[in-house]
Amino acid sequence: MSTSSPKRMASGFDGVVAFFTSDTFAYIVKRVLQGLVTLLLASLLCFALIQLAPGDYLSTLKENPKISPERIEQLKRQFGLDKPWWDQYLRWLWQVISQGNFGTSFVYNRSVSSLLWERVAATLLLAISSLIMTWAIAVPMGIIGAVNQNRLVDRIFRVISYIGQGFPSFIAALLLLIFAQNTAPLFPVGDMTSIDFNDLTLLGKIRDIAWHMVLPTLALSITSFAGLQRIMRGQLLDILRQDYIQTARAKGLPENRVIYIHALRNAINPLITLLGFEFAALLSGSFITEYFFNWPGLGRLIYQALLAQDIYLVMASLMIGAAMLIVGNLLADLLLKVVDPRIKLGSDD
Repeated sequence: MSTSSPKRMASGFDGVVAFFTSDTFAYIVKRVLQGLVTLLLASLLCFALIQLAPGDYLSTLKENPKISPERIEQLKRQFGLDKPWWDQYLRWLWQVISQGNFGTSFVYNRSVSSLLWERVAATLLLAISSLIMTWAIAVPMGIIGAVNQNRLVDRIFRVISYIGQGFPSFIAALLLLIFAQNTAPLFPVGDMTSIDFNDLTLLGKIRDIAWHMVLPTLALSITSFAGLQRIMRGQLLDILRQDYIQTARAKGLPENRVIYIHALRNAINPLITLLGFEFAALLSGSFITEYFFNWPGLGRLIYQALLAQDIYLVMASLMIGAAMLIVGNLLADLLLKVVDPRIKLGSDD
């Protein structure tokens, strides 16, 4: 073994020790603990609000003459609906903490965790692809619009953003669905895969899923990119008016360096701050898009659970949304630290 190997191992160990003793790690631990408390309070509030809805899962079954009152009572005891709501909540919370068990779905008579695990990947795939497309379109458009303020290209981009913001995700999904039906078989109308998916090669399967993702991803991205593009344009215009930008220009620095190195680095910070909210919003917005495009994600599952008042399935979905918001905000803060090392996370709570 060369003498440089122990040195590299020691250097790597010192780096790990330095990270675990840094202010950044302390900040992460603090935010995680705060997130757990937030999830606890959110779960209590959501469970209480669900109880305010009239009736319960058994209300529909009671209207069925084929189901006897004895069977209703048996189901009530089986699902714990004969107990006060706070007792139901404490039992559910203890199962989550001690076993990681989010309960059993009333409708499917299956573990809630298994139901969500089957579909969460499809929803996350749609949300992440939409987030990437949104930033890939919005940020360059905002930069071009700011650099060419009040010129033709800027005016065109502003019109596009106004039109995009005027389209809610469900309207965009409906219009794209109509487009797909009128141009069939150019784009698949629904589902995540084709009928012959299992017969395709690995590359063919990837292409098939990607082709089915085109329209749902567009439906999610249209509204999001419009607002992000306007924010990017406004932030960059504000930075370009700052004194230090004028000083950099006076020193004779190339315009591209002034814009993309000095100005853009500061203008991008507010967009990174919005990243956590963007991801959570895309996750909730994907529910509507999934319903229109028959996408096998969480959307239809949660919609059916809400209609049937499947309490534990609804609770688990709400907790996923809250957790994604917390994680997204934490990642946004860490990205801000990477982009601008001057930010001190430990002291900015």
